[in-house]
Formats: sequence, structure tokens, C-alpha cells
Amino acid sequence: MTAPIEGFSKLGKEDKIRWIAQHYTNNSEDTIAILKQYWHSDPKLQNLHDEFIENTITNFYLPLGIAPNFLINNKLYAIPMAIEESSVVAAASKAAKYWHTRGGFKATVLGTEKVGQVHFMYEGDTEKLGHFFKRVQPKLLESVAAITKNMEKRGGGIRNIALRNKSADLENYFQLHCTFETQDAMGANFINSCLEGIAETFKEEAQLYDAFTQQEKDLEIVMSILSNNIPNCLVRAEVSCPVTDLKAQDGMEPMDFAQKMVRAVNMAKVEPYRAVTHNKGIMNGIDAVILATGNDFRAIEAGAHAYAAKDGQYTSLTHASIDDGIFKFWIEIPLAVGTVGGLTNLHPLVKLALEILQHPTAKELMQIVAVAGLAQNFGAVRSLVTTGIQQGHMKMHLLNILNQLGATESEKHKLIAHFKNHTATHSAVVQAFNELRSKK
Repeated sequence: MTAPIEGFSKLGKEDKIRWIAQHYTNNSEDTIAILKQYWHSDPKLQNLHDEFIENTITNFYLPLGIAPNFLINNKLYAIPMAIEESSVVAAASKAAKYWHTRGGFKATVLGTEKVGQVHFMYEGDTEKLGHFFKRVQPKLLESVAAITKNMEKRGGGIRNIALRNKSADLENYFQLHCTFETQDAMGANFINSCLEGIAETFKEEAQLYDAFTQQEKDLEIVMSILSNNIPNCLVRAEVSCPVTDLKAQDGMEPMDFAQKMVRAVNMAKVEPYRAVTHNKGIMNGIDAVILATGNDFRAIEAGAHAYAAKDGQYTSLTHASIDDGIFKFWIEIPLAVGTVGGLTNLHPLVKLALEILQHPTAKELMQIVAVAGLAQNFGAVRSLVTTGIQQGHMKMHLLNILNQLGATESEKHKLIAHFKNHTATHSAVVQAFNELRSKK
């Protein structure tokens, strides 16, 4: 097939499925059956999911797990996590239990400022542009009053609009750099609506500004869009205890364990190749909670990685130290999350996840998410400096391998028992499975 299809979005769901099955899969009947078996039995619920995005043909399932025993600011949580990777929920749960008896996690929101920008090109006198901006700034705020009214009632709104000259980086490039407070909403739609209104007024007022030449009046608005770089929408999560209270696997001495943890984190601070994998482990925990609560994990990822590189080199998002006999492990990370708007009021599992989290505010959810990332990182680094990452991970991955091999429930039971006392590498699992089958 070489010609593009016209009007695909106008086809019904059944027709979309038939088309994709016929043109892009080897067995159209199997394809149709697979896609339909993941439809909801309740047509109303399926229709709800169909309307979340465009050109929907079915639902793509991820497991939703629970990591219990998280003591955060003296409040106990069971954290929902949606993820496909083995060992993530187990590692988070293990870290939560470990720190529950050592005072739990402490979390603090350091800031909630979000950013949006109007990007424009201006050819002319920069001093005149500065005077114009000062004159027009109040009108920019007035122009979006209808949009900001409800947000302001909740304590949010536009905090500032600043003119930024970026022409040293790109000829004739300027910005209106705007900061926002969006309360319990993630705020993307609110911010973008405000920015478009501000841009329109800015352009109109420029045309009326007598001090401008015609060229200056014809400044070009390139785009108006929020930024996912939010270094001032920041949360800190931490754990600490006397070094003597630490316990590691294999009988390692507490101080030896603490020093190995600190060295491992410091390696991720100075070595970008290590830092990327180190931070990926943090995002295992963070993304899983972000997905479960209906938030935007792509925005979270982008902001976190930008923050990791804010000083000119990509580095660790977590930190560790030993001070006066106290081991400390902490993270500071930007997180723009919402507990209202988006899918939070629509997706049944998202609503349930937020209920399980005891209906958190956006600030509380920031704290929970940061703690999940810190717990995940602690569990990963602890494994790396003691038994190694594969021992625990492969045992968690064991069921995936057995399912790939087509093991029966009886075979799974026997092989799980076997690998409680044996190292579960992929080749070892295949060998044990074949040996078990051959005995039959």
C-alpha cells in the first residue's frame, strides 16, 4: 500500500480496526479479536475512553499496583503505581517499609511557580520596546481578566509578566516571560489561554503605539506556549537516621553501607553516563504515580531532566551525605501536577487512585510523587552497592519469562519455589523450565 488514506478520522471505530488489520497486520481476524478483547464491556465506559484521544481503536492496559507503608510527614499512604516494568513496585514497597521504622519520609514544597512565554521577533530600538512594555503591561493583565477570574478566586493567577531580550542568542528574538500560580490544577490549558490573550493584546497595542516606526509596530508573534522547564515549582523529599540504625544485605557494617551509598550517589553527580541511568530509576517511581493519577509524565520527565542539567552538566537528582553520624538521602525535583482538571475527574481509575491517596491537594501530590522517586532510587542504589541489581530484578522478572515460555500454573509454582534459592538469570530459568518439562 503506497497511497495515504483520506478521511481516516471520519471512519467509525469498527472501520478503523478493519482498515488497520487489513493493511498493516498479517492476520486481520486475529488483529480484530485482540483489539476487541480489550474493549470495556460497558459501552458507556468504552465511549468515555474513546473520547480521551483521537482515532481510538482499543484500550492499552498497564498493571496498576500498590506500594504500601509510605509514612510521609507522619501520615501513612498506600501509593498507586501504573507501570509495566518488573520490580518497580516491589522496590518502592521495600524502601517504604525500610524507612517506616526509621522516621519515615519528610517532604516540603519549596515553590509552585509555573512559566509560560510569548515568543516574538522585533526589529527596532530596544529602549523604545522597553518603554512600550512598561506602558502596556497593565493592559496585558486586563485583557485576560475573564480567564484569570476564577483562578484568582482560588488564590492563583498571573504573578508577573517580564520582557526578556534574547537577541544576543538569536537575532531580533524577545520574550514576554510570564509566571503563574495554578493551585490544584496542572494549569496547561489555563496558562496557554492566558498567553494567547496576552499575545493578541501585545500585538494590537504595538500597532497603536505612536513612538514605534511601522517596522517596529509590525513585530511578529511567533508562538505563545507554556514551558515545562519549571525550576521554581520545586519539592524536596528526604530520609535520615543515625548511621548505626542502617541495615544492609549480607551483613555489611552500617558505616560501610552508608559510605557506599554516598559514593554511589556522588558518582552519579560527576558522571553523566551514570547520572542518566540513576535518574531513570528515580523516574520509574515518579512516572508510575504520575500515570496512575492522570498527570502528564512527558512534561514531568522533561522538567526533571532539564533541572538535572541546570548547572551546565547533567547530574544526579538525588543527594546523600553523612554528617555527625547521621545518614541523609534526599531529592529536589520540579513537579507540575494537578488533582483537578484533565483526566482527574473523568478516568475512573484516576479518580480511584486519588481517593486511595486520600484526595491530596496538588502540593500534597507533589510530595507523594517526590517520595516515590526517592524511595525507588534508594532501593536501586542499595541493591547496586550490596547484592547487585539483577538478583532482585530477575526474580521479579521471573513470571514474565515463564509466561513467554508458556509455563502452566503448576510449573510456575514449582519454578518460583526453585528460584527462591537460586539466581534467576534468563538462561537459568529456561534451563530449569526445560528440565522440568523433560521429566514429564
